[in-house]
Amino acid sequence: MERIDASTLDLQEKVVSINRVAKTVKGGRTMRFSVLVVVGDGNGHVGAGAGKSAEIPDAVRKAIDDAKKNMITVPMVNTTIPHEIIGEFGAGRVLLKPAGEGTGVIAGGGVRAVLELAGIRDIRTKSLRSNNPRNMVNATIDGLKNLMVAEEVAKLRGKTVEELLG
Repeated sequence: MERIDASTLDLQEKVVSINRVAKTVKGGRTMRFSVLVVVGDGNGHVGAGAGKSAEIPDAVRKAIDDAKKNMITVPMVNTTIPHEIIGEFGAGRVLLKPAGEGTGVIAGGGVRAVLELAGIRDIRTKSLRSNNPRNMVNATIDGLKNLMVAEEVAKLRGKTVEELLG
């Protein structure tokens, strides 16, 4: 997988979740904020990252930097994805189904954030297990990462696209 240079892209970011976490130490509890952010250019590039800090803006900045390091390229056919796929991460599973033009993004929470910032306009999704935002976002990214267009499959099998599609 080739590395994407995030500095050349016009990125938008979306904060998916902000969580206050506590660590109990000798002197009492120390409070921190854990943030999950999705970044994308709306044109086939998307990434997710997490950051933690005592202040929310610092945590968001760290999460954005992390997301830029974990960018992927999403293969698309017009405004949807090439085929149906199930993305998995931890206990989270997300079913991603291509949809006809004009359907819109049928998804909730973190899944919607990932798909919109990736530039996918028509898709149907279903959360199959965990609804934890971090697992849902990473499962969606996993599904998008494992998508293949017909040309790639044909090349792997040593056939032409016409032979593949029949």
